Amino acid sequence: MELKYSQHIAAALSLSLKQVSSICDLHQEGATIPFIARYRKEATGNLDEVAIGNVIEQVKYFTELEKRKETVIKTIEDAGKMSPELKKRIDDCVNATELEDLYLPFKPKRKTKATVAIEKGLEPLATVIFEQGSINPEEEAARFLSEQVKDVAEALQGARDIMAEWISENEQARNLVRKLFTRDAMVSSRVLNTKMNDEEAQKYRDYFEFKEPLAQSPSHRILAIRRGEKEGFLIMTINIEKEMAVEELKRVLLKSATPAAKQVAAAIEDAYNRLLQPSIETEFRMASKTKADEEAIRVFAENLRQLLLASPLGQKRIMAIDPGYRTGCKVVCLDELGTFIKYNTIFPHAPKNDKLGAAQTIKELVATFSIEAIGFGNGTASKETEELVRGIDFGKSVSVFMVNESGASIYSASEVAREEFPDEDVTVRGAISIGRRLLDPLSELVKIDAKSIGVGQYQHDVNQNKLKESLDQVVESCVNYVGVDVNTASKHLLMYVSGLSSTVAKNIVEYRTKNGGFKSRDELKKCPCWGQKHSSSVPAF
Repeated sequence: MELKYSQHIAAALSLSLKQVSSICDLHQEGATIPFIARYRKEATGNLDEVAIGNVIEQVKYFTELEKRKETVIKTIEDAGKMSPELKKRIDDCVNATELEDLYLPFKPKRKTKATVAIEKGLEPLATVIFEQGSINPEEEAARFLSEQVKDVAEALQGARDIMAEWISENEQARNLVRKLFTRDAMVSSRVLNTKMNDEEAQKYRDYFEFKEPLAQSPSHRILAIRRGEKEGFLIMTINIEKEMAVEELKRVLLKSATPAAKQVAAAIEDAYNRLLQPSIETEFRMASKTKADEEAIRVFAENLRQLLLASPLGQKRIMAIDPGYRTGCKVVCLDELGTFIKYNTIFPHAPKNDKLGAAQTIKELVATFSIEAIGFGNGTASKETEELVRGIDFGKSVSVFMVNESGASIYSASEVAREEFPDEDVTVRGAISIGRRLLDPLSELVKIDAKSIGVGQYQHDVNQNKLKESLDQVVESCVNYVGVDVNTASKHLLMYVSGLSSTVAKNIVEYRTKNGGFKSRDELKKCPCWGQKHSSSVPAF
Protein backbone atom coordinates (compact mmCIF):
# COMPACT_ATOMS: atom_id res chain seq x y z
CA MET A 1 0.00 0.00 0.00
CA GLU A 2 1.49 3.31 -1.10
CA LEU A 3 2.17 5.91 1.59
CA LYS A 4 -0.29 8.45 0.13
CA TYR A 5 -3.13 5.93 0.40
CA SER A 6 -2.19 4.94 3.95
CA GLN A 7 -2.08 8.61 4.94
CA HIS A 8 -5.47 9.19 3.32
CA ILE A 9 -7.01 6.20 5.13
CA ALA A 10 -5.54 7.32 8.45
CA ALA A 11 -6.92 10.84 8.03
CA ALA A 12 -10.35 9.65 6.83
CA LEU A 13 -10.78 7.18 9.70
CA SER A 14 -9.03 9.27 12.38
CA LEU A 15 -6.35 6.66 12.96
CA SER A 16 -2.57 6.82 13.17
CA LEU A 17 -0.43 5.91 10.19
CA LYS A 18 1.14 3.14 12.28
CA GLN A 19 -2.25 1.54 12.97
CA VAL A 20 -3.20 1.58 9.29
CA SER A 21 0.17 0.21 8.18
CA SER A 22 0.04 -2.61 10.75
CA ILE A 23 -3.44 -3.67 9.65
CA CYS A 24 -2.39 -3.57 5.98
CA ASP A 25 0.64 -5.76 6.67
CA LEU A 26 -1.34 -8.29 8.74
CA HIS A 27 -4.10 -8.47 6.15
CA GLN A 28 -1.59 -9.07 3.36
CA GLU A 29 -0.14 -11.93 5.40
CA GLY A 30 -3.58 -13.57 5.43
CA ALA A 31 -4.74 -12.65 8.94
CA THR A 32 -8.51 -12.41 9.34
CA ILE A 33 -10.32 -9.49 10.99
CA PRO A 34 -11.20 -11.44 14.19
CA PHE A 35 -7.62 -12.72 14.40
CA ILE A 36 -6.19 -9.19 14.14
CA ALA A 37 -8.70 -7.80 16.64
CA ARG A 38 -8.18 -10.60 19.17
CA TYR A 39 -4.51 -11.51 18.91
CA ARG A 40 -2.71 -8.46 17.49
CA LYS A 41 -3.99 -5.73 19.81
CA GLU A 42 -0.49 -4.37 20.36
CA ALA A 43 -0.12 -3.75 16.61
CA THR A 44 -3.51 -2.06 16.12
CA GLY A 45 -3.72 -0.07 19.33
CA ASN A 46 -6.68 -2.16 20.59
CA LEU A 47 -8.89 -1.41 17.60
CA ASP A 48 -12.11 -3.43 17.42
CA GLU A 49 -13.38 -5.49 14.49
CA VAL A 50 -15.44 -2.64 13.03
CA ALA A 51 -12.48 -0.24 12.86
CA ILE A 52 -10.21 -2.94 11.42
CA GLY A 53 -12.87 -3.88 8.86
CA ASN A 54 -13.16 -0.24 7.79
CA VAL A 55 -9.41 -0.07 7.17
CA ILE A 56 -9.46 -3.26 5.12
CA GLU A 57 -12.38 -1.97 3.04
CA GLN A 58 -10.37 1.16 2.28
CA VAL A 59 -7.34 -0.96 1.38
CA LYS A 60 -9.43 -2.92 -1.12
CA TYR A 61 -10.80 0.31 -2.59
CA PHE A 62 -7.35 1.80 -3.16
CA THR A 63 -5.96 -1.48 -4.46
CA GLU A 64 -8.62 -1.45 -7.17
CA LEU A 65 -8.05 2.26 -7.78
CA GLU A 66 -4.32 1.65 -8.34
CA LYS A 67 -5.09 -1.10 -10.85
CA ARG A 68 -7.44 1.24 -12.68
CA LYS A 69 -4.79 3.96 -12.73
CA GLU A 70 -2.37 1.60 -14.48
CA THR A 71 -4.92 1.00 -17.24
CA VAL A 72 -5.71 4.72 -17.59
CA ILE A 73 -2.07 5.77 -17.74
CA LYS A 74 -1.17 3.09 -20.28
CA THR A 75 -4.10 4.02 -22.54
CA ILE A 76 -3.28 7.74 -22.50
CA GLU A 77 0.44 7.12 -23.01
CA ASP A 78 -0.21 4.74 -25.91
CA ALA A 79 -2.29 7.49 -27.52
CA GLY A 80 0.66 9.89 -27.10
CA LYS A 81 -1.45 12.38 -25.10
CA MET A 82 0.10 12.14 -21.64
CA SER A 83 1.49 15.34 -20.13
CA PRO A 84 3.49 15.76 -16.90
CA GLU A 85 0.61 17.73 -15.35
CA LEU A 86 -1.97 15.06 -16.22
CA LYS A 87 0.32 12.27 -15.00
CA LYS A 88 0.73 14.04 -11.66
CA ARG A 89 -3.01 14.55 -11.27
CA ILE A 90 -3.65 10.87 -11.95
CA ASP A 91 -0.89 9.79 -9.54
CA ASP A 92 -2.25 12.07 -6.79
CA CYS A 93 -5.89 11.07 -7.34
CA VAL A 94 -7.59 9.24 -4.44
CA ASN A 95 -11.13 9.22 -5.80
CA ALA A 96 -12.41 6.81 -8.46
CA THR A 97 -14.94 9.29 -9.88
CA GLU A 98 -12.30 11.98 -10.24
CA LEU A 99 -10.02 9.49 -12.00
CA GLU A 100 -12.73 8.61 -14.51
CA ASP A 101 -13.34 12.32 -15.18
CA LEU A 102 -9.63 12.80 -15.91
CA TYR A 103 -9.67 9.78 -18.22
CA LEU A 104 -12.90 10.60 -20.05
CA PRO A 105 -11.47 12.98 -22.72
CA PHE A 106 -8.86 10.36 -23.66
CA LYS A 107 -11.03 7.26 -23.37
CA PRO A 108 -11.31 5.31 -26.65
CA LYS A 109 -14.74 6.01 -28.10
CA ARG A 110 -17.06 4.36 -30.52
CA LYS A 111 -18.20 6.53 -33.40
CA THR A 112 -20.14 9.51 -32.05
CA LYS A 113 -21.60 12.65 -33.58
CA ALA A 114 -18.47 14.48 -32.46
CA THR A 115 -16.03 11.97 -33.98
CA VAL A 116 -17.96 12.09 -37.26
CA ALA A 117 -17.71 15.89 -37.27
CA ILE A 118 -14.00 15.74 -36.48
CA GLU A 119 -13.48 13.35 -39.38
CA LYS A 120 -15.11 15.98 -41.57
CA GLY A 121 -12.47 18.47 -40.47
CA LEU A 122 -14.76 20.62 -38.29
CA GLU A 123 -12.72 20.61 -35.06
CA PRO A 124 -10.95 23.93 -35.87
CA LEU A 125 -14.37 25.53 -36.38
CA ALA A 126 -15.56 24.21 -33.02
CA THR A 127 -12.39 25.56 -31.40
CA VAL A 128 -12.79 29.08 -32.71
CA ILE A 129 -16.52 29.20 -31.84
CA PHE A 130 -15.88 27.82 -28.35
CA GLU A 131 -13.58 30.79 -27.66
CA GLN A 132 -16.75 32.95 -27.97
CA GLY A 133 -14.98 35.85 -29.62
CA SER A 134 -16.46 38.45 -31.98
CA ILE A 135 -16.42 36.22 -35.07
CA ASN A 136 -19.41 35.64 -37.31
CA PRO A 137 -20.13 31.89 -36.95
CA GLU A 138 -21.85 31.62 -40.36
CA GLU A 139 -18.98 33.30 -42.18
CA GLU A 140 -16.47 31.17 -40.31
CA ALA A 141 -18.44 28.01 -41.08
CA ALA A 142 -18.49 28.81 -44.79
CA ARG A 143 -14.72 28.30 -44.86
CA PHE A 144 -15.20 24.61 -43.93
CA LEU A 145 -17.54 23.60 -46.74
CA SER A 146 -16.36 20.56 -48.71
CA GLU A 147 -17.59 17.39 -50.32
CA GLN A 148 -18.32 16.08 -46.81
CA VAL A 149 -19.85 19.34 -45.50
CA LYS A 150 -22.54 20.54 -47.90
CA ASP A 151 -23.68 23.79 -46.26
CA VAL A 152 -23.18 26.22 -43.38
CA ALA A 153 -25.95 24.65 -41.29
CA GLU A 154 -24.22 21.25 -41.44
CA ALA A 155 -20.88 22.83 -40.52
CA LEU A 156 -22.36 24.62 -37.50
CA GLN A 157 -24.20 21.48 -36.41
CA GLY A 158 -20.95 19.52 -36.56
CA ALA A 159 -19.17 22.20 -34.53
CA ARG A 160 -21.95 22.08 -31.90
CA ASP A 161 -21.67 18.28 -31.75
CA ILE A 162 -17.96 18.58 -31.04
CA MET A 163 -18.47 21.29 -28.42
CA ALA A 164 -21.24 19.26 -26.76
CA GLU A 165 -18.82 16.37 -26.29
CA TRP A 166 -16.17 18.70 -24.91
CA ILE A 167 -18.69 20.09 -22.42
CA SER A 168 -19.85 16.62 -21.36
CA GLU A 169 -16.22 15.66 -20.70
CA ASN A 170 -15.40 18.89 -18.88
CA GLU A 171 -14.52 18.13 -15.26
CA GLN A 172 -16.05 21.38 -13.97
CA ALA A 173 -19.30 20.82 -15.85
CA ARG A 174 -19.63 17.25 -14.61
CA ASN A 175 -18.98 18.24 -11.00
CA LEU A 176 -21.54 21.03 -11.28
CA VAL A 177 -24.24 18.63 -12.50
CA ARG A 178 -23.24 16.09 -9.84
CA LYS A 179 -23.67 18.75 -7.17
CA LEU A 180 -27.16 19.54 -8.48
CA PHE A 181 -28.08 15.84 -8.52
CA THR A 182 -26.77 15.41 -4.98
CA ARG A 183 -28.89 18.31 -3.77
CA ASP A 184 -32.04 18.05 -5.87
CA ALA A 185 -32.33 14.67 -7.58
CA MET A 186 -35.76 13.03 -7.52
CA VAL A 187 -36.27 9.30 -7.92
CA SER A 188 -39.48 8.40 -9.71
CA SER A 189 -41.13 5.30 -11.11
CA ARG A 190 -44.15 4.50 -13.24
CA VAL A 191 -45.77 1.34 -14.42
CA LEU A 192 -45.56 0.30 -18.05
CA ASN A 193 -48.94 0.81 -19.68
CA THR A 194 -48.95 -2.76 -20.97
CA LYS A 195 -48.43 -4.09 -17.43
CA MET A 196 -50.99 -1.92 -15.62
CA ASN A 197 -53.46 -4.78 -15.12
CA ASP A 198 -50.93 -7.57 -14.86
CA GLU A 199 -51.57 -9.59 -11.69
CA GLU A 200 -47.84 -10.00 -11.03
CA ALA A 201 -47.34 -6.24 -11.28
CA GLN A 202 -49.77 -5.52 -8.44
CA LYS A 203 -47.11 -6.19 -5.81
CA TYR A 204 -45.48 -2.97 -7.08
CA ARG A 205 -48.69 -0.90 -7.14
CA ASP A 206 -47.25 1.55 -4.58
CA TYR A 207 -44.71 2.52 -7.26
CA PHE A 208 -47.03 2.81 -10.29
CA GLU A 209 -46.88 6.62 -9.95
CA PHE A 210 -44.17 7.44 -7.45
CA LYS A 211 -41.78 10.33 -6.86
CA GLU A 212 -39.64 11.50 -3.93
CA PRO A 213 -36.24 13.11 -3.26
CA LEU A 214 -33.46 10.60 -3.82
CA ALA A 215 -31.66 11.71 -0.66
CA GLN A 216 -34.72 10.73 1.40
CA SER A 217 -35.43 7.42 -0.30
CA PRO A 218 -34.65 4.45 2.00
CA SER A 219 -32.66 1.51 0.73
CA HIS A 220 -35.57 -0.94 0.71
CA ARG A 221 -37.55 1.39 -1.56
CA ILE A 222 -34.71 1.76 -4.06
CA LEU A 223 -34.26 -2.02 -4.15
CA ALA A 224 -38.00 -2.60 -4.56
CA ILE A 225 -38.26 -0.18 -7.50
CA ARG A 226 -35.17 -1.65 -9.12
CA ARG A 227 -36.59 -5.15 -8.77
CA GLY A 228 -39.85 -4.00 -10.37
CA GLU A 229 -37.84 -2.50 -13.22
CA LYS A 230 -35.76 -5.65 -13.60
CA GLU A 231 -38.91 -7.77 -13.79
CA GLY A 232 -40.30 -5.52 -16.54
CA PHE A 233 -43.15 -3.84 -14.67
CA LEU A 234 -41.70 -0.41 -13.79
CA ILE A 235 -39.59 2.32 -15.33
CA MET A 236 -37.27 4.08 -12.86
CA THR A 237 -35.65 7.47 -13.40
CA ILE A 238 -33.39 9.73 -11.34
CA ASN A 239 -33.46 13.31 -12.54
CA ILE A 240 -33.29 17.02 -11.75
CA GLU A 241 -35.00 20.03 -13.29
CA LYS A 242 -33.52 20.42 -16.76
CA GLU A 243 -33.90 24.19 -17.05
CA MET A 244 -32.08 24.80 -13.77
CA ALA A 245 -29.18 22.55 -14.78
CA VAL A 246 -28.80 24.13 -18.22
CA GLU A 247 -28.87 27.66 -16.77
CA GLU A 248 -26.19 26.74 -14.22
CA LEU A 249 -23.99 25.32 -16.99
CA LYS A 250 -24.46 28.45 -19.10
CA ARG A 251 -23.59 30.65 -16.14
CA VAL A 252 -20.27 28.84 -15.77
CA LEU A 253 -19.35 28.19 -19.41
CA LEU A 254 -20.62 31.21 -21.34
CA LYS A 255 -18.10 34.06 -21.55
CA SER A 256 -19.98 36.64 -23.63
CA ALA A 257 -23.20 37.45 -25.45
CA THR A 258 -21.72 37.22 -28.97
CA PRO A 259 -23.22 35.17 -31.84
CA ALA A 260 -20.52 32.58 -31.15
CA ALA A 261 -21.70 32.34 -27.54
CA LYS A 262 -25.22 31.57 -28.82
CA GLN A 263 -23.78 28.57 -30.67
CA VAL A 264 -22.05 27.48 -27.44
CA ALA A 265 -25.33 27.91 -25.53
CA ALA A 266 -27.05 25.59 -27.99
CA ALA A 267 -24.20 23.09 -27.55
CA ILE A 268 -24.58 23.31 -23.75
CA GLU A 269 -28.27 22.40 -23.95
CA ASP A 270 -27.53 19.53 -26.33
CA ALA A 271 -24.65 18.34 -24.13
CA TYR A 272 -26.90 18.20 -21.09
CA ASN A 273 -29.84 16.47 -22.79
CA ARG A 274 -27.89 13.98 -24.85
CA LEU A 275 -24.70 13.31 -22.86
CA LEU A 276 -24.38 14.82 -19.40
CA GLN A 277 -27.80 14.02 -17.94
CA PRO A 278 -27.83 10.34 -19.00
CA SER A 279 -24.25 9.89 -17.81
CA ILE A 280 -24.76 11.48 -14.39
CA GLU A 281 -28.10 9.71 -13.96
CA THR A 282 -26.30 6.41 -14.54
CA GLU A 283 -23.73 7.39 -11.92
CA PHE A 284 -26.45 8.17 -9.39
CA ARG A 285 -28.38 5.03 -10.21
CA MET A 286 -25.23 3.04 -9.48
CA ALA A 287 -24.44 5.09 -6.35
CA SER A 288 -27.98 4.70 -5.00
CA LYS A 289 -27.83 0.97 -5.68
CA THR A 290 -24.48 0.71 -3.89
CA LYS A 291 -25.82 2.66 -0.91
CA ALA A 292 -28.99 0.55 -0.82
CA ASP A 293 -26.92 -2.63 -1.04
CA GLU A 294 -24.72 -1.51 1.86
CA GLU A 295 -27.73 -0.76 4.06
CA ALA A 296 -29.50 -4.01 3.17
CA ILE A 297 -26.32 -6.00 3.78
CA ARG A 298 -25.78 -4.20 7.10
CA VAL A 299 -29.29 -5.09 8.26
CA PHE A 300 -28.88 -8.68 7.04
CA ALA A 301 -25.54 -8.99 8.84
CA GLU A 302 -26.93 -7.58 12.09
CA ASN A 303 -29.96 -9.90 11.98
CA LEU A 304 -27.64 -12.82 11.32
CA ARG A 305 -25.44 -11.82 14.24
CA GLN A 306 -28.44 -11.74 16.58
CA LEU A 307 -29.56 -15.16 15.37
CA LEU A 308 -26.12 -16.74 15.70
CA LEU A 309 -25.61 -15.30 19.16
CA ALA A 310 -29.01 -16.45 20.44
CA SER A 311 -28.63 -18.21 23.77
CA PRO A 312 -28.24 -21.98 23.39
CA LEU A 313 -30.66 -24.14 25.33
CA GLY A 314 -27.77 -26.07 26.83
CA GLN A 315 -27.20 -29.78 27.16
CA LYS A 316 -30.75 -31.13 27.16
CA ARG A 317 -32.42 -34.02 25.42
CA ILE A 318 -34.36 -32.59 22.50
CA MET A 319 -37.31 -33.63 20.39
CA ALA A 320 -37.44 -31.73 17.10
CA ILE A 321 -40.54 -31.62 14.90
CA ASP A 322 -40.56 -30.51 11.27
CA PRO A 323 -44.29 -29.77 10.73
CA GLY A 324 -46.22 -30.70 7.60
CA TYR A 325 -49.69 -31.57 6.33
CA ARG A 326 -49.88 -34.25 3.64
CA THR A 327 -46.44 -35.72 4.24
CA GLY A 328 -46.84 -35.58 8.01
CA CYS A 329 -44.67 -34.15 10.76
CA LYS A 330 -41.12 -35.47 10.92
CA VAL A 331 -40.06 -36.16 14.53
CA VAL A 332 -36.49 -36.80 15.72
CA CYS A 333 -34.99 -37.29 19.17
CA LEU A 334 -31.49 -36.06 20.04
CA ASP A 335 -29.35 -36.56 23.12
CA GLU A 336 -27.64 -33.83 25.15
CA LEU A 337 -24.83 -33.46 22.56
CA GLY A 338 -27.17 -33.39 19.57
CA THR A 339 -26.53 -37.01 18.61
CA PHE A 340 -29.36 -38.47 16.54
CA ILE A 341 -31.27 -41.21 18.42
CA LYS A 342 -34.69 -41.85 16.90
CA TYR A 343 -36.91 -40.86 13.96
CA ASN A 344 -40.68 -41.14 13.49
CA THR A 345 -43.42 -39.61 11.36
CA ILE A 346 -46.82 -38.54 12.70
CA PHE A 347 -49.93 -37.34 10.82
CA PRO A 348 -51.93 -35.08 13.15
CA HIS A 349 -53.12 -32.68 10.44
CA ALA A 350 -55.18 -32.90 7.26
CA PRO A 351 -55.76 -35.07 5.36
CA LYS A 352 -55.27 -37.89 7.94
CA ASN A 353 -56.05 -35.84 11.10
CA ASP A 354 -54.65 -38.53 13.43
CA LYS A 355 -54.29 -36.20 16.39
CA LEU A 356 -54.76 -38.86 19.06
CA GLY A 357 -52.21 -41.21 17.51
CA ALA A 358 -49.73 -38.36 17.00
CA ALA A 359 -50.11 -37.16 20.59
CA GLN A 360 -49.61 -40.69 21.90
CA THR A 361 -46.45 -41.17 19.80
CA ILE A 362 -44.98 -37.88 21.03
CA LYS A 363 -45.80 -38.75 24.64
CA GLU A 364 -44.16 -42.18 24.34
CA LEU A 365 -41.01 -40.76 22.74
CA VAL A 366 -40.70 -38.12 25.45
CA ALA A 367 -40.93 -40.82 28.13
CA THR A 368 -38.67 -43.34 26.38
CA PHE A 369 -35.81 -40.93 25.63
CA SER A 370 -36.22 -38.63 28.66
CA ILE A 371 -36.92 -35.62 26.44
CA GLU A 372 -36.57 -32.29 28.27
CA ALA A 373 -37.51 -29.82 25.50
CA ILE A 374 -39.42 -29.86 22.21
CA GLY A 375 -38.66 -27.58 19.29
CA PHE A 376 -40.83 -27.26 16.19
CA GLY A 377 -40.14 -25.45 12.92
CA ASN A 378 -41.93 -22.21 12.14
CA GLY A 379 -42.97 -23.21 8.61
CA THR A 380 -46.08 -24.90 7.23
CA ALA A 381 -48.48 -26.22 9.92
CA SER A 382 -46.38 -24.76 12.76
CA LYS A 383 -49.33 -23.21 14.61
CA GLU A 384 -51.35 -26.44 14.51
CA THR A 385 -48.31 -28.42 15.64
CA GLU A 386 -47.68 -26.06 18.54
CA GLU A 387 -51.31 -26.40 19.63
CA LEU A 388 -51.00 -30.19 19.53
CA VAL A 389 -47.76 -30.33 21.56
CA ARG A 390 -48.86 -27.83 24.19
CA GLY A 391 -52.04 -29.82 24.73
CA ILE A 392 -50.20 -32.99 25.75
CA ASP A 393 -49.83 -33.87 29.45
CA PHE A 394 -46.32 -35.31 29.78
CA GLY A 395 -46.51 -35.73 33.53
CA LYS A 396 -43.42 -33.56 33.88
CA SER A 397 -42.12 -30.19 32.74
CA VAL A 398 -41.21 -30.17 29.04
CA SER A 399 -40.32 -26.81 27.49
CA VAL A 400 -41.72 -26.05 24.03
CA PHE A 401 -40.03 -23.68 21.56
CA MET A 402 -40.65 -22.43 18.03
CA VAL A 403 -37.45 -22.60 15.95
CA ASN A 404 -36.62 -20.63 12.81
CA GLU A 405 -36.26 -23.34 10.17
CA SER A 406 -35.04 -21.14 7.30
CA GLY A 407 -32.31 -22.94 5.41
CA ALA A 408 -32.99 -26.34 6.97
CA SER A 409 -33.98 -27.75 3.59
CA ILE A 410 -30.80 -26.30 2.08
CA TYR A 411 -28.74 -28.00 4.77
CA SER A 412 -30.57 -31.33 4.43
CA ALA A 413 -29.51 -31.68 0.78
CA SER A 414 -25.98 -30.31 1.28
CA GLU A 415 -22.68 -32.13 1.18
CA VAL A 416 -22.23 -31.35 4.88
CA ALA A 417 -25.50 -33.12 5.77
CA ARG A 418 -24.65 -36.11 3.56
CA GLU A 419 -21.30 -36.36 5.30
CA GLU A 420 -22.91 -36.25 8.76
CA PHE A 421 -25.90 -38.53 8.01
CA PRO A 422 -25.13 -40.55 4.89
CA ASP A 423 -27.83 -43.14 5.64
CA GLU A 424 -30.68 -40.75 6.47
CA ASP A 425 -33.30 -39.16 4.22
CA VAL A 426 -33.31 -35.39 3.62
CA THR A 427 -36.48 -35.06 5.73
CA VAL A 428 -34.68 -36.62 8.71
CA ARG A 429 -31.67 -34.36 8.25
CA GLY A 430 -33.90 -31.29 8.16
CA ALA A 431 -35.60 -32.20 11.42
CA ILE A 432 -32.23 -32.88 13.07
CA SER A 433 -31.06 -29.43 11.99
CA ILE A 434 -34.11 -27.84 13.65
CA GLY A 435 -33.36 -29.66 16.91
CA ARG A 436 -29.68 -28.78 16.88
CA ARG A 437 -30.50 -25.11 16.26
CA LEU A 438 -32.40 -25.14 19.53
CA LEU A 439 -29.55 -26.93 21.31
CA ASP A 440 -26.79 -24.63 19.99
CA PRO A 441 -27.76 -22.14 17.22
CA LEU A 442 -24.21 -21.09 16.36
CA SER A 443 -22.79 -24.59 15.98
CA GLU A 444 -25.59 -25.66 13.65
CA LEU A 445 -26.11 -22.52 11.57
CA VAL A 446 -22.45 -22.26 10.54
CA LYS A 447 -23.07 -25.34 8.37
CA ILE A 448 -25.55 -23.45 6.20
CA ASP A 449 -24.83 -20.80 3.59
CA ALA A 450 -25.66 -17.62 5.52
CA LYS A 451 -27.71 -16.28 2.57
CA SER A 452 -30.09 -19.24 2.99
CA ILE A 453 -30.93 -18.51 6.62
CA GLY A 454 -33.52 -15.93 5.56
CA VAL A 455 -32.98 -13.00 7.91
CA GLY A 456 -32.58 -10.27 5.28
CA GLN A 457 -34.63 -8.45 2.65
CA TYR A 458 -33.87 -8.27 -1.07
CA GLN A 459 -30.91 -10.59 -0.53
CA HIS A 460 -30.99 -11.70 -4.17
CA ASP A 461 -30.97 -8.10 -5.43
CA VAL A 462 -27.85 -6.85 -3.67
CA ASN A 463 -24.23 -7.38 -4.70
CA GLN A 464 -23.76 -11.09 -4.07
CA ASN A 465 -19.99 -10.97 -3.56
CA LYS A 466 -20.27 -8.20 -0.95
CA LEU A 467 -23.17 -9.98 0.75
CA LYS A 468 -21.24 -13.23 1.04
CA GLU A 469 -18.12 -11.45 2.27
CA SER A 470 -20.07 -9.54 4.92
CA LEU A 471 -22.01 -12.56 6.15
CA ASP A 472 -18.89 -14.72 6.27
CA GLN A 473 -17.24 -12.05 8.41
CA VAL A 474 -20.24 -12.07 10.77
CA VAL A 475 -20.10 -15.85 11.16
CA GLU A 476 -16.35 -15.75 11.77
CA SER A 477 -16.74 -12.90 14.24
CA CYS A 478 -19.49 -14.70 16.19
CA VAL A 479 -17.56 -17.96 16.41
CA ASN A 480 -14.48 -16.18 17.72
CA TYR A 481 -16.56 -14.07 20.10
CA VAL A 482 -18.23 -17.12 21.65
CA GLY A 483 -15.35 -19.58 21.30
CA VAL A 484 -15.58 -23.31 20.74
CA ASP A 485 -15.10 -26.50 22.71
CA VAL A 486 -12.23 -28.16 20.89
CA ASN A 487 -13.41 -31.58 22.08
CA THR A 488 -16.95 -31.34 20.69
CA ALA A 489 -16.86 -28.70 17.89
CA SER A 490 -17.51 -29.96 14.38
CA LYS A 491 -15.04 -29.45 11.56
CA HIS A 492 -17.36 -26.81 10.07
CA LEU A 493 -17.34 -24.82 13.31
CA LEU A 494 -13.58 -25.10 13.83
CA MET A 495 -12.97 -23.76 10.32
CA TYR A 496 -14.21 -20.35 11.49
CA VAL A 497 -11.74 -20.12 14.39
CA SER A 498 -9.18 -17.41 13.65
CA GLY A 499 -5.97 -18.92 12.32
CA LEU A 500 -7.37 -22.40 11.63
CA SER A 501 -7.65 -23.62 8.05
CA SER A 502 -10.09 -26.27 6.86
CA THR A 503 -7.22 -28.77 6.79
CA VAL A 504 -6.23 -28.10 10.40
CA ALA A 505 -9.90 -28.24 11.49
CA LYS A 506 -10.26 -31.63 9.79
CA ASN A 507 -7.07 -32.90 11.42
CA ILE A 508 -8.29 -31.83 14.88
CA VAL A 509 -11.50 -33.82 14.46
CA GLU A 510 -9.68 -36.87 13.10
CA TYR A 511 -7.09 -36.74 15.91
CA ARG A 512 -9.66 -36.61 18.71
CA THR A 513 -11.73 -39.35 17.04
CA LYS A 514 -8.68 -41.60 17.03
CA ASN A 515 -7.12 -40.60 20.37
CA GLY A 516 -10.01 -39.23 22.43
CA GLY A 517 -10.51 -35.68 23.68
CA PHE A 518 -7.65 -33.22 24.07
CA LYS A 519 -6.40 -33.02 27.64
CA SER A 520 -4.11 -30.01 27.28
CA ARG A 521 -3.34 -27.16 24.94
CA ASP A 522 0.04 -28.67 24.13
CA GLU A 523 -1.63 -31.82 22.85
CA LEU A 524 -3.07 -29.81 19.97
CA LYS A 525 0.46 -29.46 18.59
CA LYS A 526 0.43 -33.17 17.81
CA CYS A 527 -2.17 -32.61 15.07
CA PRO A 528 -0.74 -32.75 11.53
CA CYS A 529 -0.16 -29.34 9.89
CA TRP A 530 -0.22 -27.59 13.28
CA GLY A 531 2.08 -24.58 13.23
CA GLN A 532 3.33 -22.09 15.78
CA LYS A 533 0.86 -19.43 14.63
CA HIS A 534 -2.06 -21.72 15.44
CA SER A 535 -0.99 -21.94 19.08
CA SER A 536 -1.84 -18.29 19.66
CA SER A 537 -5.32 -18.82 18.19
CA VAL A 538 -6.49 -21.32 20.78
CA PRO A 539 -7.41 -20.22 24.31
CA ALA A 540 -6.14 -22.11 27.31
CA PHE A 541 -8.18 -25.08 28.53
